[in-house]
Amino acid sequence: MADNYLEKKMEALQARKAKEQRARQIAWKKRMDAYRKKLQEQSVSGAAAADAGDATKPEGIDGQV
Repeated sequence: MADNYLEKKMEALQARKAKEQRARQIAWKKRMDAYRKKLQEQSVSGAAAADAGDATKPEGIDGQV
């Protein structure tokens, strides 16, 4: 009887740990997806700003700014 009790406790512990690990993985994935999206938006807006900035600068005789 004691073995069965301990086995059930161990299985419950392992199940709880697996559930917590899965929740951590899901949370990590959500944070990484949000971070990647933020970086993508920054790179797109940064590139657009850089292109607009280049168009307003006059070029020199040699084509240098």
